[in-house]
Amino acid sequence: MQTKPFRIGTRGSPLALAQAEETRDRLMAAHGLSKDIFEIVVISTKGDRITDRPLSEIGGKGLFTEEIEAQISDGRLDIAVHSSKDMPTVLPEGLCLSAFLPREDCRDVFIGGAAGSIAELPQGAVVGTSSLRRGALVRRMRPDLQVVSLRGNVQTRMRKLEEGVVDGILLALAGLRRLGLESHASDIMDPKTFLPALGQGAICIESREGDAVTDAMLAPIDDHATRTALTCERAFLAALDGSCRTPIAGLAVVGGDGVSFSGMVLSPDGSASFEVSRQGEENEAGQIGRAAGEEIRAEAGPGFFESWV
Repeated sequence: MQTKPFRIGTRGSPLALAQAEETRDRLMAAHGLSKDIFEIVVISTKGDRITDRPLSEIGGKGLFTEEIEAQISDGRLDIAVHSSKDMPTVLPEGLCLSAFLPREDCRDVFIGGAAGSIAELPQGAVVGTSSLRRGALVRRMRPDLQVVSLRGNVQTRMRKLEEGVVDGILLALAGLRRLGLESHASDIMDPKTFLPALGQGAICIESREGDAVTDAMLAPIDDHATRTALTCERAFLAALDGSCRTPIAGLAVVGGDGVSFSGMVLSPDGSASFEVSRQGEENEAGQIGRAAGEEIRAEAGPGFFESWV
């Protein structure tokens, strides 16, 4: 019986709060608990505080997790709720990803002012994104476009579009859906040509290893298919030493007791890319992702990565 508040750590953006609330609500439903059993704790991270520079210049993915993870480790938090695509492949000692919620739609969306799609943008138009992957894919499609770094939460980026700072922006469909903003999407990108970020659309929960009480609390909300897909995708990322300095894309689809994976690595300007596809059994998810990453690393050669890291 939970006798003290179950503390859920999160960043403070509207999307992060929506994800923490979804996690709390699923836990309430799974265990028949009331809302007052849970406390959502907002933590400011370095990645939230520094918004005037690209992530690749200030340290990468760990910028959104370090302060939160410190509070899990020392017991101030029971769990933390994260966007899976923000999670480094190596976690602090003693912590683990203990649950994954059912994955939302993993696709990217384009939101334009006058243009209904990237193809409709005029020559030399400006597209804003905080993602090296999205920037590289846009440049691959339309080398004439200008891609600029656009940091901040979803609402901040949409406001920059409304103010005319950029002609279009790219966001995750999952985030728009969780915020009730899906109607703003001008075009939903086909993942066959605009491969999403590894982990995109999946909420993960981080906790202390060996915490039996927390593990029992989380077990009913852990989604097997999402965990399997993310095991594959994170193994691919780990094999490539992927971070926010690396334009990497990939998606694992789970179905019929099997896993199908597609992955890609690009140069930041989109002019060069390497792609891979692999399939296998569900219980081979990690091996599939790792083998795909090793294949691309061998094909591209170390010079490809060293030239732009």
